Amino acid sequence: MPKAKQATDSKPMFFSAFNYRLIGLAVLLIVGGFTAMLMENEVKGFISLYVSPIVIMIGYVVVIFAIMKHDRVEEDPENN
Repeated sequence: MPKAKQATDSKPMFFSAFNYRLIGLAVLLIVGGFTAMLMENEVKGFISLYVSPIVIMIGYVVVIFAIMKHDRVEEDPENN
């Protein structure tokens, strides 16, 4: 029976905590935009035509930014 991996043998996370917070904010913006569009329930309403699409688009831009953002601090192999 093989032994389970120990907690000390962990790999670094792919994204930083800042990236995950941005992705969470973006999901909230996207869900909020669709919810506002649904709550107004009018095809030609101001919120449905102007506000909600802008909020949803901002949410998608924030998701793309959060995925593309990379911390530039890298370990220098000479200083280890």
